[in-house]
Amino acid sequence: MGVKKKREMQVAALTVCHQDLETLRSFADEDGENLASLLLYCVQLTDAVAQIHSVKQIVPLLEKVDKNGVCDPSIQSCLDILAGIYFSLTLKNPLKKVLASSLNGLPEVFVTQATHSFTFHLQEELNTTELYSYRKVIDNISSCMENFNLGRASVANLLEDVLHFLQKSLIETLEENRKFAGNRIVQAQLMNDLLVGVRVAMTLVQKVQVLQGSLWNDSSSPIWQRMCGLLSIFTKFLNDDDLLQTIQSTSGLAVVLFIKTMFRPSEKLPGLISSLLLRSADCTSIPEWFMTSCRSLCCADVPASTLLFLCQGTLAMLDWQDGRMGPSGEALLLDTVHVLFTLSSQIKESTLEMFLSRILASWTNSAVQILESCSPSLKDHLNGDSTIPRRLLEYVYTHWEHPLDALRHQTKIIFRNLLQMHRLTMEGADLVTDPFFLELTKSLLQLEWQIKGKYACLGCLVESLGIEHILAIDKTIPSQILEVMGDQSLVPYASDLLETMFKNHKSHLKSQTVTNTWMDKWHDTWVFPVLSVLCGGNLDQRSYVIDYYLPRLLNYSPESLHYMVQILQASIDTETGSCNHRGALGALMACLRTARAHGHLQSATHAWENLVCSARVKQGLIHQHCQVRIDTLGLLCESNRSTEVVSTEEMQWVQFFITYNLNSQSPGVRQQICSLLKKLFYRIQESSQVLYKLEQRKSTSDSENQSIREQPSVSLQQYKNFMSSVCNILFEALFPGSSYSTRFSALTILGSVADVFCVPEGNIPTVYQLSHDIDAGRYQILMECFTSTFEEVKTLAFDLLMKLSAVTPVQFQDSEKLQELFTAALELSTSTRPYDCVTASYLLNLLIWQGALPASLSASSAQQLTCGAGDKSAVVERNTLEVIKCLMGNLEDEISQAENSLLQAAASFPMYGRVHCITRAFQRLPLTDLRLVSEWRPVLGTLLLLSYRLSTVVSPVIQSSSPEGLIPMDTDSESASRLQVILNEIQPRDTNDYFKQAKMLKECDSFDLEDLSTTVSNIDSSAEIKGKEAKACDVTAQMVLACCWRSMKEVALLLGTLCQLLPTQPVPESSNGLLTVQQVKEIGDYFKQQLLQSRHRGAFELAYTGFVKLTEILNRCSNVSLQKLPEQWLWSVLEEIKGSDPSSKLCATRRSAGIPFYIQALLASEPKKGRMDLLKITMRELISLALSADDSQGRVPQVHALNILRALFRDTRLGESITPFVAGGAKAAILGFTSPVWAVRNSSTLLFSSLITRVFGVKRGKDELSKTNRMTGREFFSRFPELYPFLLKQLETVANTVESDLGEPDRHPGMFLLLLVLERLYPSPMDGTSSALSLAPFVPFIIRCGHSPIYRSREMAARALVPFIMIDQIPSTLHALLNSLPNSTDQCFRQNHIHGTLLQVFHLLQAYTTDARHKTNVGLPQELSDIIVCTKAKLWLAMRQNPCLVTRAVYIDILFLLTNCLDRPEEGKQTALDSLGFWEDVRRIILGSELITGFPWTFKVPGLPQYLQSLTKLAIPEVWASMAEAEGQATAVPLSFSRLLESSFPEVRLLALDTLLERATSSEQGQKEPPLLLYSMGEEFLLLAMKENHPGCFCRVLKILYHLNPSEWLPQTEHCVHLSPKEFLIWTMDIASNDRSEIQAVSLKLASKIIAYHVQSCEKKKESLTPELQHWVQLLIWSCGDHLPTASRLAVAEVLTSTAPLFLTSPQPILELQDTLSLWRCVLTLLQSEEQTIREAATEIVTTAMSQENTCQSTEFAFCQVDASIALTLALAVVCDLLRQWDQLGPGLPILLGWLLEGDDLEGLVQSPHQGEEEHIFEKSEVNFWAETLTFVKYLCQQLFHLLCQSGWQSPHSQKLCHLKRIASEQRHLVSQLFRELPLSAEFLKSVEYTRLRIQEARTSAVLRLLACLEGKEVLRAEDCPKEWRQATAPRTEAAC
Repeated sequence: MGVKKKREMQVAALTVCHQDLETLRSFADEDGENLASLLLYCVQLTDAVAQIHSVKQIVPLLEKVDKNGVCDPSIQSCLDILAGIYFSLTLKNPLKKVLASSLNGLPEVFVTQATHSFTFHLQEELNTTELYSYRKVIDNISSCMENFNLGRASVANLLEDVLHFLQKSLIETLEENRKFAGNRIVQAQLMNDLLVGVRVAMTLVQKVQVLQGSLWNDSSSPIWQRMCGLLSIFTKFLNDDDLLQTIQSTSGLAVVLFIKTMFRPSEKLPGLISSLLLRSADCTSIPEWFMTSCRSLCCADVPASTLLFLCQGTLAMLDWQDGRMGPSGEALLLDTVHVLFTLSSQIKESTLEMFLSRILASWTNSAVQILESCSPSLKDHLNGDSTIPRRLLEYVYTHWEHPLDALRHQTKIIFRNLLQMHRLTMEGADLVTDPFFLELTKSLLQLEWQIKGKYACLGCLVESLGIEHILAIDKTIPSQILEVMGDQSLVPYASDLLETMFKNHKSHLKSQTVTNTWMDKWHDTWVFPVLSVLCGGNLDQRSYVIDYYLPRLLNYSPESLHYMVQILQASIDTETGSCNHRGALGALMACLRTARAHGHLQSATHAWENLVCSARVKQGLIHQHCQVRIDTLGLLCESNRSTEVVSTEEMQWVQFFITYNLNSQSPGVRQQICSLLKKLFYRIQESSQVLYKLEQRKSTSDSENQSIREQPSVSLQQYKNFMSSVCNILFEALFPGSSYSTRFSALTILGSVADVFCVPEGNIPTVYQLSHDIDAGRYQILMECFTSTFEEVKTLAFDLLMKLSAVTPVQFQDSEKLQELFTAALELSTSTRPYDCVTASYLLNLLIWQGALPASLSASSAQQLTCGAGDKSAVVERNTLEVIKCLMGNLEDEISQAENSLLQAAASFPMYGRVHCITRAFQRLPLTDLRLVSEWRPVLGTLLLLSYRLSTVVSPVIQSSSPEGLIPMDTDSESASRLQVILNEIQPRDTNDYFKQAKMLKECDSFDLEDLSTTVSNIDSSAEIKGKEAKACDVTAQMVLACCWRSMKEVALLLGTLCQLLPTQPVPESSNGLLTVQQVKEIGDYFKQQLLQSRHRGAFELAYTGFVKLTEILNRCSNVSLQKLPEQWLWSVLEEIKGSDPSSKLCATRRSAGIPFYIQALLASEPKKGRMDLLKITMRELISLALSADDSQGRVPQVHALNILRALFRDTRLGESITPFVAGGAKAAILGFTSPVWAVRNSSTLLFSSLITRVFGVKRGKDELSKTNRMTGREFFSRFPELYPFLLKQLETVANTVESDLGEPDRHPGMFLLLLVLERLYPSPMDGTSSALSLAPFVPFIIRCGHSPIYRSREMAARALVPFIMIDQIPSTLHALLNSLPNSTDQCFRQNHIHGTLLQVFHLLQAYTTDARHKTNVGLPQELSDIIVCTKAKLWLAMRQNPCLVTRAVYIDILFLLTNCLDRPEEGKQTALDSLGFWEDVRRIILGSELITGFPWTFKVPGLPQYLQSLTKLAIPEVWASMAEAEGQATAVPLSFSRLLESSFPEVRLLALDTLLERATSSEQGQKEPPLLLYSMGEEFLLLAMKENHPGCFCRVLKILYHLNPSEWLPQTEHCVHLSPKEFLIWTMDIASNDRSEIQAVSLKLASKIIAYHVQSCEKKKESLTPELQHWVQLLIWSCGDHLPTASRLAVAEVLTSTAPLFLTSPQPILELQDTLSLWRCVLTLLQSEEQTIREAATEIVTTAMSQENTCQSTEFAFCQVDASIALTLALAVVCDLLRQWDQLGPGLPILLGWLLEGDDLEGLVQSPHQGEEEHIFEKSEVNFWAETLTFVKYLCQQLFHLLCQSGWQSPHSQKLCHLKRIASEQRHLVSQLFRELPLSAEFLKSVEYTRLRIQEARTSAVLRLLACLEGKEVLRAEDCPKEWRQATAPRTEAAC
C-alpha cells in the first residue's frame, strides 16, 4: 500500500565530434533562431531529457524556412550532422526514436537532401570491418526499418550493400563463435548477435521487397545472389545443433520467408514446402538456386529439430487467411500437422517439446483462419469426428498434466481452437445436441477432479456451449469443484473454472429472465455453497476459497455481499465455531475483509454501523480459530484506499488485538499479523499526509474522507498516541523470559514501524518517529535480544538497531562499558555453546557500525582516515578491518594450540566461533566500494592460510570412517604408536586413506594407556585434560565432533562468502581486485578435497553450500582459465570414479558421502540458457556406469554412479533438463536391484525412490497411492517411451520366474520395483479403443505376479492390478479371476496361487463397490448378481474344506464386501438377489465356523489372527440381525456378543468391543439413549474389565463404561465383581495412576464420571466422599504434568470441562477451597501448555466456566470461543470473581499469592549453571516455548489488584500472609545477592542465569507490592488498573448480536 516511486528514465545525452561542433558554431546566427543554432544549443546540453525537447523543435523550425532554403549550405550541413548523430546513438536510447519520429515530419523539400545524408552515413556504417562493431551497424539497420521513412529509403538505396553486410557479418560472427567454444560469456554475446542479424534480415525482406519491383526475380542480379547467400546461411543455422535453439527457430522462419519471397510461381510454393516437410523433395524439379542454397533440406535424413522449425516457419510466414493459397495450401496444412504428430512421438527434450506445443497451437490458429472459407474436403478432415481432431485431443490428454506450465497452457489453446474448428465445420447445426460435444462433455465430467487438464478443457466447453448444458447433466458441479479446493495444486485451476462458470451462468440467466428472481437462483448455485465451505469446510479448503475464489465472486457480483451477510448473521447465534471450525462468525469476517480490501464497502464506518456490530468484531479478534482472528484484523487494516483515515474505534481494536496475539506459535499466522499491521501503518502514514494538507488549508472536512469529524490536528494527535501506545505494548512484550513467538512478532512489528515512519526528507512532516520513543532502557532491551537462542530474533533486533542509527545510546558513551561489551563479545566468540558465537557476531557488528569500538582497539590503527567523521562507510570499513585483525590474531593462537591438543581446543576454545564472527563481519561490509584495498589483500591472504590450517587440524575426525565417535588423543611417543595401530585397525573397508600419523598432546601430564582403545572406539567415553588455566574439563566424543564439523562448516561458509562477495583480481598487479586467480584455484581445490573426502554429512553439506557459490561465480567469470575450472574438475572426478583405483580416497560408503554433492554443484551451476552440454555428457556417463555389470573393475564405480544419479534427480534446479534421462535412470535402478551385491541394491533403491518422486511428484498425504501422485499410462509412456518395452519385458521375465516349476522358486527382487511403478499408472478414460502405448499387455503379467510365493509380492500385484482395469471392465475381470480358482474336487492346487487370485478379486471388488460414479448405476444389481453366482461356485474356499486359513480369510473378506453392498431382505419380501440364497450361504458359513464350534487349535497357526478378524467382521452384522429377529421372542440366538466376548482370542473380542463402542459413541453424539443391549451387558462389561489382560480390549471396555450412564451399571459392581461403588472408583483411579497413556486417559475420564455421579446422587453424604475427592484432585494434578503424554492432559481437560459446573463454578463449592483452587491451577497449567491441542482443549474449560449463570457476568466474552492467550486472563478473572462470591478472600488470597512465588530454586544457580550441558550438547531437555512466566504473573497481579479495588477488602493480620511476606523478602535478598555475584555484562555472558534472576525479581516484587496494598501501605485506586484489562473484564453491558 506504500507509495511507489516512479522509476526515473536514464537517457544518455547525445554528443558530436569537434569538427561538427565547429561547423555548427560557424553557421549559428547571433539571434540563435536558425537550425544550426538550435543544434548547437542541443549538443551543448548535458541533460538528455532537455535534448529531447530541443530535437522536437527541429521540424517546426524547418517548416518556417521557405523553399529557397533547400540550397542553404547551413541546412545541408545540419542535416548531415543529424544523420551522423542518429547513427551514433544506441538502439535503446530514447533520443534515437525521438529523432526518427521528428524527421518523419520533415518538409518535402528537404527529404531528398536528408535521404542523401542518411544514405551517405549508412554507407560509412556498412564499411565497418571491426567484427565487434557489427552489432552496432545491425542495430542501426534495424532502427532504420522501424517506422523511419528516411532510414527505410536509405536502406532501399543501399539494399545490395546492406544484404552483403548482413551476409558477411553472419559468416564472420559464426566463425568467431566457434573460436571461443567453451567461453560461455563471449559465446552468449556472439550468439545474440547472430540472432539479431537473422531477425534484421527478415525485417529487411518484409519491409523493402515492395520497393524493389522486378529486381527480386532477376537471378543474375547482385541482390538475388546476396539473397541466395543469406538463404544458404540460414539453412546452415537451421541444421547447426551447436547454436541456440532460438537461433535455429528464427532461422526456420527466415528460410520459409526467403523461399516465399524468391520462389516463382507462387502457386507451387505450398507443394515445395510440403515436399520438404515430408522429406520427399524431387531434386529434378527444384530450381538450381534453391538446391544450391538449401540442399541439406532436400535430403531424406533431415533432423527432427530442423523439420520442427520448418513447420513453425510454414505456419508463421505463409498467408493462411481466407484460404488464399487454394487447394495446395489446404494440402500443406494437412501435411504439416501430420509431420507434427510424427515429431511429437520422437521429441522428448523439454525445450523442443515446448516449441512443438506452441507450433501445434499455431497450426490450430491457422486451421481456424482457413476454415472461414475452405473446401468441403478440408472441413471433413477437420471435423471433430475425423482423425486429425482425434489426434489433437490425444495430444491434449497426454500433455495436459505436463510439468511445464507453459506447455499445459498451450494444450488449453489447442483445445479451445479445436472446439472452434468443429463449430466452423458444423454449418449451423445445434451445438448442444451435437454428438461430438455431447461425448466430449460426458467424458470430461467422468474424469476425476484431481486431473488438472480437466479444468481448462471444461472452461473452454463452458465458453463454447454455456453452463446450462453442463448443470443440466450434474447440478452439483459447483460443490464438487469447491470440494477439491483443499488441494493447493488444484486451487488455481478450480477457481479459474468456477469464475468462467458463474460469469457465464449469470449472463445466461440475465438474458433469459425478465424478473429479478434469477438472482436468487444464481446465489443458490454459486454463493450458498461457498458459505457452506466457509462455515464448515476443512482448514485448507476454507483458506484457499477465501484467497482465490471469494475475491473473484465479489468483484464480479458486489451486490452478493448483502446476501452473504444476511445468511451468516442469521447463523452466528446457532453456530459459534471452535478451534477446528470458523463457524458463521469466521465466514462473516472473511467476507467483509475481502469486500473491504477490494473496495466493495463504502467505508469502515458503513461496515460497523450496517453490516456488523462492534461486539462481533471484538469476538473475532480473540476467537479460538487463528484464521478468524486474522480475517478480523484484516478487516480493520486492509482497505482499497491507502489514504482512508483510521478511525478511533479501529485503533482501539488493533491495540486490543496486539495485546493478546503476539505469542502465536504458527509462523504463517505471525507473518500475516505483521503484514497486516504494516498495511495499517502505511494507511496511517499516508492518510496523515492528507491530514497535514487539510490542516494547512485550515479545513475541517474533506469530500474524500467523510469519516473525519474533528479537526485534522485531533486525528493526527490520535495517530501519534496510538503509535506510541503500540510501541509501548511491543517493548513491554520483550520482557525477560518472553517466548520466541512473542519476541519475533514484537521485533518484526517494530521493524515495520521504523520502515514506514522513517526519517523524513526535507520539510515533509511525519506523524510519528520510533527513535523519539527510544531511551537507554529500550536500547538495552533490544541489545539483550542478541542472547536469544533463535537467530531470527537476533537478526530482527540487529536490523532494528541499525534503523535507529540516529539514536546515540548512553552505553556507547562510556569507554568502560564499551570495553566490557567488546570483551564479552570476544569471550562469547570462543564459547562451547554454538549460539553464543552468533551472539558475539551481532555484538561485534553493532559495535562496528555504531563506531563504538573500545579506544584500545581504535588506537591500534597506525593510519587514521582523513575522510572526516561524516564518512560512515569509511569508518565502518576501518572498524571492520581492525575487528577482523583482532579475531584473526586470537584464531591463530588457538589454532597453534589445537595443533598440539585438539581435545583441549574442543573443551576450552572451539575455533569455529572466531571464524563465524569473521564471516559475519564480511557479510555486513559493503564490499562494492572498498578504500583500503592495499590493507585488505594481506589480511585476506593470511585469513585463507588460517582457514586451511584450521581445516587441517579438524579434518582427521571429519574424514574418519566414524566421525561421530572418534577421539584422536595421545600423550607420548609410545602411546602415539599404540594409537596409530588402533587407527589402522578401525580404518574402513572402502579403500579410503585417512590420517597417517598421530598428533602429540604434550600438555597432558598423564594418560591411561589401558583405556586408550576404549577411548578411541567408545562414543560416550570422556578424557580428563587440563586447560590453559589448569582447570579440569571433561571431553566427550560429541564435543570433539561438534568442534570439528562446526569448524569445517564455518570455514566453508567463510570461503563461500569470500568467493561470492569479493571481486576477483584478474592479474597479480591489478589494483582493484582482492583475490588472485591462484587463490581462487586454491579455494576450489580445498572444496574439492573436503567434498570428496569428508565423511560427516554436516561437514560436506556445508562445504557444498560454499562450493556452489564458487562455481556460480566461476561460470560468470570473464577469465577463461577460471571459467573452465568447473569443467576440468568434473572430468577429473569422473575419471577417478571410473578408474576404481584402490588407493583412491573417494568414500564408497555413506551414500558416497560428498561426491554427489560435488558433481551436483558443478552441474547445477551450469547456465540454464545454454545447451547444458556438461549435464548431458555427465548423465550419459553415469547411466552407462550404473548399467554396467562388469565385475572386473569392482562394483564401487557402479555404486558411485547410482548415488550421484540419485542426487541429480533430486535437484530441483535442474528442472526439466534432466527429464530425458529418467528412463535410463529407471533402467539402472530396476536392474541394479537384482544385483547380488548389497551396496548396489541399496543405492538402486535410493535412486528408484528419487525417480518416483521426480516423475509422480512429492507425496503430500499419508495415502501411498494418492490420486495426485498418479499418471495415466498414455502420459507416462509418452514422456518415457523407452520404458514401455523395458517394463513389459522385465515384467514378463518376472512372471515367468514366478510360475517356474523348479523346486525353489526364483524370488526375483525386481518385481517390487516394477509393481511400485505400475501401481501408480492407470488407463485414461480418454484413451479410446486403440493406443500404441496401451496398458492392456501388462494385465496378464500382473495377474501372474500374483502367484508369487512371497506374501508381500502378492499384495503388491493385487493393488497394482486395480488401476489397470477400467471401472466398466471390472465385472468381466472378476468373472475370469473367480473362474480360474480351483473347484473343491480338484486334487492339485497351490494355495499361493489361490491367495494371489483372491487378493486381486478383493481389491477389484473393493474399488468397484466404492466407486462413487457407480453407486447409482441401474445395472449394478445385475452385475453384482453375476459376481455372486461366480462367488457361490467357489464357496468351499470359505469353509473347512479349505485347510489354509490365509485364503479362507481373504474369501470371507470378499463375502463381507458383498454383504455391505446388499441390503438385507425385509421380512415377506424377496428380491432377485435373495433368490440366489446368498444370505443363507453366509449364515451357514458363520454357524459352521469355529466361532460356534470352538477352535481346535491350542497354538497359533499361520493366518489365524487374520482369519479370526475376517470371520468376526462377517459375523457381527449377522449377530445384529439375529438379535433383531429374536427381539420379543424366547428363542435363543445361536451367536451373540456375549459369546464373542467370551472368546479366548483377543482379535475376536477386540472387533466385538469396537462394534459395541461405536454404538455407544454414536448414540451419545446423537443424544439418544444407547441400545438396551449395552445396558443388559453391564455385568459382562464389569467382569471383562476385571479379568481382561489385553490392553486394547481393556481400553475399549473402559470406554464403553464411560459412555454408558453410571446409574445403570455402577450399582451392579457389588454382586458382580464384589466391589462396592467406592471400591470400584478407587480401583479405577489406581489404574489411572499407574497404567499406560491411552488406558490412563480413559480410566481418568471414567473415574471422573463416577465421581460426578456419586456427588450428584449423594448430596447429603458428601463428607463420606472426601478422601476419594482428594485422591481424585491429586490424580488430576499429577495428570497435568508435562512428563505425561498428550492424551493424558487432554483427558484432564475433557474431565474439567464436563465437571466445571459441578466443581469449578458451583455457587456452593463442593470441594475444599484448596482443592478447588488446585483444579483451577490445573486449568491454568493446561492453558500454558506448549501443545496447541491442549491449550485449545483448556479454553473449552474456560468457556464452559464463563457460561454458567453465576459467572456469565464476570467478563464480556461469556459464551464466546476464545483463544488461549486471553483465556488465561479470563480464567483468572473468573477465579477472583468466584472468591468474592464464595466470600473466601481471606483463605483464598494466600493461595493465589503463593502461585506468584512458584519459581526456580535459586541455590547454586551461578555456581554450576550448565553442569552437564557440554557433555550432552545434542540432547535437548523439555522446554516450553509458549508459556511466559511473567505473563502469568502480570495477569494474576492485574486480577488481584482489580479484585481488591473492587471489593475494598482489607486483610486482617494473617499468619499465612506474614509467612508469604517473609519468604518474598528472603527471595528478594537472595536475588540481589546473586545479581552482585554475576560477572560484568552478565546479560550476555550469563544470559540464562541473568534471565532467571530477573523473572524471580519480578515475582517477588509483585508479591511484596500486593502485600503492601493489603496492609494499607499503598492506596488502591480503580483507575490504576490497566486499561486493556478493564476492556477484557468489564461486565457485559451489551447483548450479543
